[in-house]
Amino acid sequence: MKASTSIDRRTMLKRLGAIGLAAPFGAVAACADSGRTSRFQPTATPKATTAAAASSMDHGAPLTGAAASQTAQGAVTLPFLPVPVMAPPITRNAPGEVLVELESVDVKGRLAEGVGYDFWTFNGTVPGPMLRARQDDIVTLKLTNKLGNNAGHNIDLHAVTGPGGGASLTNVGVGETKTFRFKATHPGVYVYHCATAPIPLHISNGMYGLIVVEPAGGLPPVDREFYVCQGDIYTPGKTGDLGHQPFDLASMADERPNYVVFNGAMGSVAGERALKARVGERVRIWFGVGGPNLTSSFHVIGEVFDRVATWGSLTSMAEHVQTVTVAPGGATMVEFGVEVPGTYVLVDHALSRASKGAVGELVVEGTASVPDLYAPA
Repeated sequence: MKASTSIDRRTMLKRLGAIGLAAPFGAVAACADSGRTSRFQPTATPKATTAAAASSMDHGAPLTGAAASQTAQGAVTLPFLPVPVMAPPITRNAPGEVLVELESVDVKGRLAEGVGYDFWTFNGTVPGPMLRARQDDIVTLKLTNKLGNNAGHNIDLHAVTGPGGGASLTNVGVGETKTFRFKATHPGVYVYHCATAPIPLHISNGMYGLIVVEPAGGLPPVDREFYVCQGDIYTPGKTGDLGHQPFDLASMADERPNYVVFNGAMGSVAGERALKARVGERVRIWFGVGGPNLTSSFHVIGEVFDRVATWGSLTSMAEHVQTVTVAPGGATMVEFGVEVPGTYVLVDHALSRASKGAVGELVVEGTASVPDLYAPA
């Protein structure tokens, strides 16, 4: 990737150091495989399956042994995955029908500067596209598992009422398609994710996103909407080890990620990919945590959230909030006005995670709109 189109790891460390967040790169070395097995842990190398087998078999990349230990490699040059698509606000005044088409896609992409990773995605991005419906809409969801993928998949949407949240109706082997329908009865912002065994592997590899169900009366208009999700990724060795890194089972089992990232990669919400607004505008951020393991303490340094969707509910708003706790499989919405120009840093306020990638930027341009709100004495 050209230097002009992204922010590299060295530059990010300098910026973190300037605000006191930089820490030595390096994660705890991966522990030995404990040997435990369940539907949450992989036991075999992936292979193409039929839909019937997809819900009962374990799928994964090479996880242990020689393949997982080969981390001393040269740097790889891969682009970031595309910026995830965000559905526009609902303008209808009555319930309707919504068609959602998702495709599971395996894709190689940039995890950090000089580091590549094999992502499993919905529609080729991490997170997958942000879906949107109105309360009481009928949503038809079509899920296709692209030919050439390495595993079976499905989808569990936390906005769905019914066993598995749609997972039992959407088990798709490689090359297959399944469709199901649901009524969006609960307004809020919800996580969706793949729920094929082993679930944490599929989520960590990138198979998660958000679905927003707007209340019947809609939401107040804002000037800018943004979409950010946090996830934890597990590789052998240390954070920043160069080369194409495999998934590591042992570190996932011990909940010790080498990367904790916004939108799939270190630097994915910074530099030319930063969020951008102008002084005087009102900003809304849809924020979710795919996980699979870590809770986020979402904070924007230099801002106070005017309104927060408590636990993701769009009918219960908290006001004047500094930091929002978002659990794995949880989501929120935050709103605030921007009155002072500059670069605002998005973090998980478990701040050691900043050096693992949980940092982003909101760049605000313009002239300060409120006298004496922020100035040197």
